[in-house]
Amino acid sequence: MAKIVLEKVCKIFKGGVKAVSDFSMEIEDGEFIVFVGPSGCGKSTTLRMIAGLEEISDGTISIDGRVVNDLEPKDRDLAMVFQNYALYPYLNVYDNIAFGLKLRHYSKADIKEKVMVAAKTFGLETLLKRKPKELSGGQRQRVALARAVVREAKAYLLDEPLSNLDAKLRTQMRVEITKLYEKLKATFIYVTHDQTEAMTMGTRIVVMKDGWIQQIDTPVHLYDHPKNLFVATFIGTPQMNIFPGTLECKKRDAIITLSGDRKIRIRTARIAKPEAKEVYLGIRSEDVYIDENGLPAKVRMIETLGSETLIYLDFGGGETIVDSDNFIVKIQGRVPYAVGDTVRISFNTDKIHLFERETEESILHIQ
Repeated sequence: MAKIVLEKVCKIFKGGVKAVSDFSMEIEDGEFIVFVGPSGCGKSTTLRMIAGLEEISDGTISIDGRVVNDLEPKDRDLAMVFQNYALYPYLNVYDNIAFGLKLRHYSKADIKEKVMVAAKTFGLETLLKRKPKELSGGQRQRVALARAVVREAKAYLLDEPLSNLDAKLRTQMRVEITKLYEKLKATFIYVTHDQTEAMTMGTRIVVMKDGWIQQIDTPVHLYDHPKNLFVATFIGTPQMNIFPGTLECKKRDAIITLSGDRKIRIRTARIAKPEAKEVYLGIRSEDVYIDENGLPAKVRMIETLGSETLIYLDFGGGETIVDSDNFIVKIQGRVPYAVGDTVRISFNTDKIHLFERETEESILHIQ
């Protein structure tokens, strides 16, 4: 078990490329922390600095109150699972799982006991004599996870461990890792570019962009109260719909005017920065509904997904900033519309997000 503290950690590569900037956070003992963001945001570099595989350029990393900046990876007592499994091809499954225990001079009896417990946990009992080349991708991933957890380390670091698996296996292994976390109650730090993994696995999520932390929050609060435009559009599927507009705050209501002179009203009390004029209005697809008294929009495309339907709309020439002029509405069940139909829609005004256009920061009070 471990509490991990990062204070103003930076990483600058040769040539002056700054991969991570002023990364500061406290990871409590027993948390499941997820680093998420697009490729190149610095999430894997941060994980590697915690592991000791990457030298930090500035700042400090502490594990259980001890600064570990100069400690070798083997002395940090952390277990790590990589995207490419990193199994030894000449060893069978049993010896791959046991490898770290042998290096630490465990007795043969203890090694056998721990390996068999890990093998049972991951459903590998019948595969112990096989070599990695004889295993499927999902089986190799389970071996890599078993090798990590068998060590009973202070913390477990997982660097995009599911990215090489197909969709069905990703879902299955996501469940297995979550069950493992619940069983071990250890500190987990998990890196992914997949926001679905982040939302379903983490107790807290760190959203990163260009080496900077954008927001650290619980999955639900991150979804409901994004601090800026990047977080709002990165978290959630489909992406949040974003429209440029102007804001005018009156005593009771604030009026957001979109292109085509479309006006949306929200309560002025929700706005923390009423002096903002140029704004982006954000609304998630599930917070838009069909309303015969609403604003007109033309159906451009329909995606029927079984239990729900996505309707892509042309907002009558209205401008959006996400994916050209796509405006997506999510409806439960099927819909009686066809491409070219005109529908009328309204926004759930309690779910509207507002971002100042210049800073792209939220201007709403955090609830």
